[in-house]
Amino acid sequence: MRQNKLFSQTRGKLALSYAFVMGVILSLLGFGVYEAIAHAHLITLERELKSVAGTLHDSLESKLKQPGQVEPRVRDILPNLCLVEINCSPARVNGERHRLSAVNQGDYYIQLFDQSGSLVAIAGADPAGLPLVFNRESWQTVSDEEGNTYEQISLSLHTQEQQDWGYLQVGRSVQDINDYMNTVKLILGLGLPIAMILVGVASWGLAGLAMQPIYKSYKQIQQFTADAAHELRTPVAATLATVESALLMPSLDEKEARNILDIVERQNRRLSQLVADLLFLSRLDRQPVSVLRQRCCLNDLVSDLVEELAALAVAAQITLSSEVRVGIPMAVIGDEEQLYRLVSNLIINAIQYTPVGGKITVILDKSDHHGMIQVKDTGIGITPEDQGQIFDRFYRVNSDRSRHTGGSGLGLAIAAAIAQSHQGSLQVQSELDVGSIFTLRLPLVGSSVISGCATSTGEC
Repeated sequence: MRQNKLFSQTRGKLALSYAFVMGVILSLLGFGVYEAIAHAHLITLERELKSVAGTLHDSLESKLKQPGQVEPRVRDILPNLCLVEINCSPARVNGERHRLSAVNQGDYYIQLFDQSGSLVAIAGADPAGLPLVFNRESWQTVSDEEGNTYEQISLSLHTQEQQDWGYLQVGRSVQDINDYMNTVKLILGLGLPIAMILVGVASWGLAGLAMQPIYKSYKQIQQFTADAAHELRTPVAATLATVESALLMPSLDEKEARNILDIVERQNRRLSQLVADLLFLSRLDRQPVSVLRQRCCLNDLVSDLVEELAALAVAAQITLSSEVRVGIPMAVIGDEEQLYRLVSNLIINAIQYTPVGGKITVILDKSDHHGMIQVKDTGIGITPEDQGQIFDRFYRVNSDRSRHTGGSGLGLAIAAAIAQSHQGSLQVQSELDVGSIFTLRLPLVGSSVISGCATSTGEC
């Protein structure tokens, strides 16, 4: 296939198509995975932030008495609380003090604003460079001077008497999430080209596998066309040469004219038979199931063929006999004419490839629910390499011998096609210089027990 430019180009285009489609799918999948991970982390962060803020809000409201004033008891909740009016940094205290676990982790910062939006106190983490801008909206996203992003939520605070105290603002850095998503983005960014390379290699291999049957069919068509042209050229060339030689003669007597007509008639008969065989195979290819279906008796089929081909076997100095191993007639459903031709081709093929003094036995037997016809000969045999191609069209084990006997290499191909059209099978077992056994199996009708077979018609 590599030597054929058309198939190589088609394979390349097919591989590129596979790779492009898979690239688009993987890109969309990667984008979807990235967005899903980002959305999941964002939702988790918002839930966590809302939970922490809600807990702080409820705890603070139970200790606030005067609007805008931070009660000392607030330090029980926020031990590192720092009032803005006092120039100090939020103190870091040890973990033995009573603090909320979420704030103790150091990821959250807390800011308290009065009613006017002025900062009153801070606690928790100390985000350096974060602008202290109050926003009454529930959720805000802010950034510090270095570009680090923070998510924060603002909740209104009330005193114990339900007076407006101010606002609680709880925030958290999302830098860890951004770093994680950057890592995911890097993995996806590096993984996609690697995946595309692997997809490209796999696509090239899969395209080759997908095109193997097509290429095989293409080679068979090429071989079939070449063989058909060769087989058709031989009788045409012989006829043309005979006619041209006759035209060059100044005069022809009756004997010479008759000889020329005999040659032309013989070549035309061969050409007609070849065309008929090709048309028959073509018809079987288009319509595997035969139109004509009738009940046929295999016993009569074997006995009639052995009797009819006995003269041909005697002329070739070969012994032809039959052996029936079943005590009851066996019936199949099919086209009697085609089945007759199938077994006839097997016997004639055996006669052509069996040397003088050889023996051919046609065996009728039963295997499971199948009738079995075996044509066993003591011929030249078939090599293991040839056995895989013996049923190909125009294939001949011995080309010179077949051409001498008038064979075109279509007999076994026709036999295999007929067997397939009757839901049967045709197999060969052979040993070189020992002989061959062609085995035909056909499904029997019902129990295959029938009262008798008409010898002349072959019907059961």
